Amino acid sequence: MIFDDRPCSLGEGPLWHPTRGELFWFDINARTLLSKAQCWTFDLSVSAAGWIDDARLLIASEIGLHRFDIASGTLSEPIVAIENYDSTTRSNDGRADPWGGFWIGTMGFNAEPAAGAIYRFFRGEVRKVVPDVTISNAICFSPDRAYAHYTDTATKQIMRAPLDPETGWPNGATQIWLDLNEADLSPDGAIIDADGNFCVALWGAGCVNTYTQDGTLLASHPVAGKHATCPAFGGADLSDLYVTSATEGIDGPLGENGMIFCLKGIGRGQKEHQVIL
Repeated sequence: MIFDDRPCSLGEGPLWHPTRGELFWFDINARTLLSKAQCWTFDLSVSAAGWIDDARLLIASEIGLHRFDIASGTLSEPIVAIENYDSTTRSNDGRADPWGGFWIGTMGFNAEPAAGAIYRFFRGEVRKVVPDVTISNAICFSPDRAYAHYTDTATKQIMRAPLDPETGWPNGATQIWLDLNEADLSPDGAIIDADGNFCVALWGAGCVNTYTQDGTLLASHPVAGKHATCPAFGGADLSDLYVTSATEGIDGPLGENGMIFCLKGIGRGQKEHQVIL
């Protein structure tokens, strides 16, 4: 079903705020943050968010990470800079981790090869954790806190990085966890549910696929948007799957492309982790 019929050029970054019971998402190309009731437009490209508390979000932009006051619509100056020296790159996929940190990927505005990276912000410090990324996506965390997953969409491979149990920093060899080249699928945003299943939106395929922890395809959930971009679990019991999509690259009538979809009773999501500043 359609959750919101405002078409996004590049819908991304859905976030179910657990204390507000509210979905937020972005249209990257329009520089906007949206909720069901509101829309905020900024002077910067914005793409991903985490929740700080009931009143504030942490928002990633092309120059860094900002506090955002929901009631006033005020975006702060960056609390930390990320690639603010490079006007050719922007933020893309991002998510809070179980330790209260925030991971954010960057990429070139025109998806220039290896122009981006993935960073982690934790306790006031930013470190680059993955260099030379073309299209950063699918940043998410296993419920046992053992692994981070991510992809460079251009490779069609989902990577898995072991994490230090105390700090959440990567602490071992990163491996290819799921290779989608043979299936010719392009992974975009992803989320891991409470049972450890990996749910990934597939650009160009109009669906979200769910894979078990060993990489076996468990289910495929179609949506009306050809370019599905990112899923997020939400609703009162976190069983509904919200999926953003894009009109970018669609020729002819747009139909339901770019809209936000809600798939009822799909699974059992993890509560989104709180960002601790």
